[in-house]
Amino acid sequence: MSRTPAPTPVEDVGAVDNKVDSPLTHGLKQRHLSMIALGGVIGAGLFVGSGAGIAAAGPSIIVAYAISGLLVMLVMRMLGEMSAANPASGSFSVHAERAIGPWAGFTAGWAFWFLLCVAVGLEGIGAAKIMVGWFPDTPEWAWVALFMLVFCCTNLAAVKNFGEFEFWFAALKVGAIVVFLGIGVLAILGLLPGSDTSSPGAGNLTGIGGFMPNGSEGLIVGLLASVFAYGGLETVTIAAAESEHPVQGVAKAVRTAMWRIAVFYIGSMAVIVTLVPWNDETVVAKGPYVATLDHLGIPAAGQIMNVVVLIALLSAMNANIYGASRMACSLVSRRQGPKLLGAVFGGVPRIAVLVSSVFGFVCVLLSYWRPNDIFQWLLNMIGALILVVWIFIAVSQLLLRRRTEREAPEKLVVKMWLYPALTWVALAGMAAVFVLMAREEDTRLQLYWSGGLTLFLAVVGYALQRVRASAAGADAGVATGKED
Repeated sequence: MSRTPAPTPVEDVGAVDNKVDSPLTHGLKQRHLSMIALGGVIGAGLFVGSGAGIAAAGPSIIVAYAISGLLVMLVMRMLGEMSAANPASGSFSVHAERAIGPWAGFTAGWAFWFLLCVAVGLEGIGAAKIMVGWFPDTPEWAWVALFMLVFCCTNLAAVKNFGEFEFWFAALKVGAIVVFLGIGVLAILGLLPGSDTSSPGAGNLTGIGGFMPNGSEGLIVGLLASVFAYGGLETVTIAAAESEHPVQGVAKAVRTAMWRIAVFYIGSMAVIVTLVPWNDETVVAKGPYVATLDHLGIPAAGQIMNVVVLIALLSAMNANIYGASRMACSLVSRRQGPKLLGAVFGGVPRIAVLVSSVFGFVCVLLSYWRPNDIFQWLLNMIGALILVVWIFIAVSQLLLRRRTEREAPEKLVVKMWLYPALTWVALAGMAAVFVLMAREEDTRLQLYWSGGLTLFLAVVGYALQRVRASAAGADAGVATGKED
């Protein structure tokens, strides 16, 4: 009779130790990591959420995505530098602990875990709404429960199963966006086969109120919408720690980030606002991609894009459950969370997977039970957390780059451009986004709640750090007394 294997104690990259997590397996292949990196920039925020940004900014949404894309590229370059030098499933949380202190790793890690778990619930709700549209007699919660069960089981199994799911999900998303861009370019050039649409020229870009029809305020709203559409890129550095070649995987993913962002995001926005009037109501009602395909007379455009959006949502659910479980496991390995979450069975932190999935499903239930208070409160709390994480990444890179150059320069496989000037530029950009959020009524409340959560986590993390330091000092004193 076979016995159930005992949970493996977790190790992670701590303040001094620079090894990759040992109990977690290295089941992700380079093809998995490459496709996760590609698919990570294509989410539901791009397919659906970009419509509100277009409605606010008009054609200048291209500029908004270019500015926020530049900021994201700088953040990814900084994160890539640190992750290639010291791969860890805790990613930026580990780097923050090494650079700033345990309280910083605690704050960044648990803030990201909370963000991912709430996002899992939001993505489940979005996917369920699409399914109910196809099967009207079925309840939304049942679809969410089914998706949660499928991806929880996927993540409970070996990490290669997560990699395979993400590989095919990402392949379908990348294929869809490439086909869309191809059709769009042909339409812009007036070469789309079977279409009477002539080349649109610059009419939609400048002829309806100008390139910035709502002025700088519209551009600011579009900029804020675009910043949060890029969330999720960090997952590839978490996954890299469980790949066959972590250092090479991170380096390759980061080095291709620039053209991926330019093609998928900025390219898409340029195609959409060139082909479709920015003030067309269907851009928001149906989503910009569906509106564009409908405008071009592509048959069944709505259903085709619903399938693509569904895939994007399910992919994000799968990736976020994975990222949340690995972050929780890493935090526990550094004595910054409940020990139970750190148990690893067969190379997988299964308790962390279960808890992260359950938390996500609870968020879904709250959306039905308390949509106007508790659920809205959760949404506001995650509003600016991605910016908090980016700030920890930038500050950590400023400190660790100098230390790595002094102690182990051979580890700098990936280097931040024009260090430290561009790191400071990125920090200034993040501060500017915070200021813009404070100016806008719709985002001001999110800023306050996210700031409150960050402050709470920082206080708890610092208190935990002081308690551990006091206990270590007491133990050292006892040991010294015995020696005397």
